[in-house]
Amino acid sequence: MWWTMPSGTGWGYSPSMVTRLLAVLLVTLVTFGAAEAGVTRLQIDRRETVLNGKPFGAAGPYEKLIGTVHFALDPALPQNLGIVDLTLAPRNAQGLVEFSADFYLLKPVDPSRGNGRLFYEAGNRGTKRILSAYQDAANSTDPTTAAEFGNGALMQQGFSLLWMGWQWDVPEGRMRMAIPIATNNGQPITGWVRGNFIPGANATSASVADRGHLAYPVVAPASAEHRLIMRTLPTDTPREITRSTWRFTGPATVTLDRGFEAGLIYDVIYRARDPRVIGVGLAGTRDIVSFFKHASAAEGNPLPGITRAIGWGVSQTGRFLRHFVYEGFNEDERGRIVFDGVFDQVGGAGRGSFNHRFGQQSRDQLQHFNILYPVDMFPFTDADQTDPETGVTDGVLRRATRSNTVPKFFHLLTDSEYFNRAGSLIHTDVTGTRDIAPPPTSRIYFIASAPHIVGAFPPAPYADRDFVGRADMNTLVYTPVIRALFRALDRWIAEGVEPPASRYPLLSDGTLTTVTASGWPTIPGYQRPKSPMTTYRLDFGPDWSKGIVTIEPPKIGKAFVGLVPAVDEAGNDRAGIRLPEIAVPLATHTGWNYRRPEIGAPDRLASEIGSYLPLPKTRADRERTGDSRRSIAERYPSREDYVGRISLAAVALVEDGFLLAEDVTAVIQRAAGHYDWGRR
Repeated sequence: MWWTMPSGTGWGYSPSMVTRLLAVLLVTLVTFGAAEAGVTRLQIDRRETVLNGKPFGAAGPYEKLIGTVHFALDPALPQNLGIVDLTLAPRNAQGLVEFSADFYLLKPVDPSRGNGRLFYEAGNRGTKRILSAYQDAANSTDPTTAAEFGNGALMQQGFSLLWMGWQWDVPEGRMRMAIPIATNNGQPITGWVRGNFIPGANATSASVADRGHLAYPVVAPASAEHRLIMRTLPTDTPREITRSTWRFTGPATVTLDRGFEAGLIYDVIYRARDPRVIGVGLAGTRDIVSFFKHASAAEGNPLPGITRAIGWGVSQTGRFLRHFVYEGFNEDERGRIVFDGVFDQVGGAGRGSFNHRFGQQSRDQLQHFNILYPVDMFPFTDADQTDPETGVTDGVLRRATRSNTVPKFFHLLTDSEYFNRAGSLIHTDVTGTRDIAPPPTSRIYFIASAPHIVGAFPPAPYADRDFVGRADMNTLVYTPVIRALFRALDRWIAEGVEPPASRYPLLSDGTLTTVTASGWPTIPGYQRPKSPMTTYRLDFGPDWSKGIVTIEPPKIGKAFVGLVPAVDEAGNDRAGIRLPEIAVPLATHTGWNYRRPEIGAPDRLASEIGSYLPLPKTRADRERTGDSRRSIAERYPSREDYVGRISLAAVALVEDGFLLAEDVTAVIQRAAGHYDWGRR
């Protein structure tokens, strides 16, 4: 509140009384700032009606609000104590740490016509996916046209949709957060940063940052203390590359005289400066959702009346939300629950570099990409378990349980997560010898034979040259299952209706096993990978518990045990949610794909793409090639028979709660088109 003290003595206050009054007001303002730390201001730069005021059912017209959300954090609050380096960030006059972020909100023009629920997407590397996944909309960073809003399914139901930038380093044009820099009493802080890259082609230069992101600044680029190492496999002893043969040639670029070789693993370990306090990305997510749930219109909330919130993250941000809950951020600064429901889609068993010094938030960890980052770190299960190697007992929900802020939690896995994201550790012990069931507040769903990254139909190779696979990409579309599960999660938090029981492979019934025992059929030219990605206990140094890395690359300890789903005669996963095109197959669909020889390391897995391996068309084809899978002609006497079986499989999924009735027709039509293409 801004005000001016009138001049003169008309109020009858002496100068000493005025001084005392100002002192009281100053204390009041400081106390108010500390008590209300979190969202301090919602700066709306654009406010536009959607589609010229088109009504979306009972919710009426929608509008979009675009701008900047401003935050302030009190480092002394118990809920903020876990934010690494927050005490080293600049503070305002009230002793609070300020930062800001881009936000984007779609809401009913009249909030009272909404359903009282906020759907927040933690945007993967600054992007937006809600409308394309849930409304069949065309992709857009700023939806404007009818095609970019799609069928309006969520808006027809009255949901408000929210996005916010939470990374500082995403490529230009994406949603960002302005994250403060930690210093030591104003002096720069330095530390080790490791830039990992695996070229998909021979090259003389490479970026030390991940996928077009910004890099931490290099201290003294010509210094001899920076290192470049090379290896073939993650566990190989690194080979040091002579310092005089390579150099920094830009803010995030290194050049090697003899060039970088396709498929080899390179690490640049360099001294960097100006670490960002990246844990505020977690706190900002907490605070903006809490603001919309609890602030009044008088406090600047354009969306009063929100009573429940659901958080959704895909891949990187599935891990982000797992990390968010694990570190206790589902409790807001007043002890209230933030997300009532959390949907972790294909995040695998990991968390990520979301709250440590010099953390690179974009980095993940795959078998042959972004190796040895702090991603797949114990604990993995929602329920507590003990690591026999360290004696540590922990669980993803431990802190939320203590604060009574456990959300309803969905974990969704595909076949890719079992091969390339340590997926089985979500529901087994770390030795891979026993099943661990999720707690009653959680569900685990596995979409059989689905890929992390879905390929377009008709099947074709991956377009990214650095990750192109030997086989065509897996084309299995599973967004209809995502939509059905979202509705189940929403009903669980809003109406108390129990969702479908968890459905995933188990040790106890033989549907979760080792690769060698998984039942892989004979497919000419294609063997199942000898092992999934191996996840290791990593040692980042004695200060890792404080969020500070002192050893790069980390020391590699004993491996955790990963397992994979067992498959049927057609090579498709036996357990989980079996979509009609898996229950009534025309191909083997996998969540893994080998790298093509021309990009190097051909025995390693290519990114998180899957494979499409068509069934033989006829018995003669099968016998000629030595393929053990029954042919299409042997399975289905006619197109009508095939489509009939697909229809029955779709209806069964509706009855089980894994498919919405409104999606059945599209699922059947897609399968019929697949049959016509396969029999051409």
